[in-house]
Amino acid sequence: MLESQLPLLIAMLVLGTVAKVITVGSGREPGALARLGPAVLVPERVQAPALLVCAAGELTLAAGLLLTTHPLFRWGTVAFFALSTYVLLELRRRRPDAGCGCFGEVSSAPVGLRSIGRTVALTGMAAASVWAPVPGWEAAVAPSWLLVAGVAVLAALSPEIEELIDRVRYRAPCEQRRGPAESVVLSRLRSSGTWRAHQGELASPEPYDSWRELCWRFFAFRDHHDDDVVFAVYLTGRRPAVRMAVVSAEDSGSLPEYTTVSA
Repeated sequence: MLESQLPLLIAMLVLGTVAKVITVGSGREPGALARLGPAVLVPERVQAPALLVCAAGELTLAAGLLLTTHPLFRWGTVAFFALSTYVLLELRRRRPDAGCGCFGEVSSAPVGLRSIGRTVALTGMAAASVWAPVPGWEAAVAPSWLLVAGVAVLAALSPEIEELIDRVRYRAPCEQRRGPAESVVLSRLRSSGTWRAHQGELASPEPYDSWRELCWRFFAFRDHHDDDVVFAVYLTGRRPAVRMAVVSAEDSGSLPEYTTVSA
């Protein structure tokens, strides 16, 4: 049943293509693309073309998987998802506030382990499909239980589903919705691994300041060296992303150094 995951791979590639094209063509505010996926890693003037090139590549691979058994498209899909995994890891390291952009603007939540796990799973599915004896359309007309299992795995690894549910419920993007109470967000912060890792460095467990920017709630503390320790908590998701930065009191003008943590 090597071909069982071909329909799922094709669907993911097509969805990624459509979402990226819609995102680029939606007339979002200047700089918005700088928070999404591969666009983060390129200069601003080529961010939209970068997303469109990515979309074109996905569409080409999807068409090849659907209509042919040529190894170029099979191995190309493996390479695409493997490269996507690397890009997400790099994005998580360099820009922990940015979304993966996998499905355009819907994938605006910070890159977490689920998004990375999804690309790893897709890489494995693509590798298993390389030697499938039939093209994707034949696999689609005779689906197997393995396809259902693959859908379940990807659904569990897709934070976009939660974002879509929230948008259906609230009819507004995260940055325009009323967020949880400050006390609730602070409780989520204190239950995170980031807080446990750095709690001992704080002079007081209570923040001296708190504010919201877009879809993040920030809490500012002092450490024992009188430096500012700022925690940022994403406002959506069952296990929201948490980020931490330290700004030295001696050089508050320098860029903060982010400590990457799990989403």
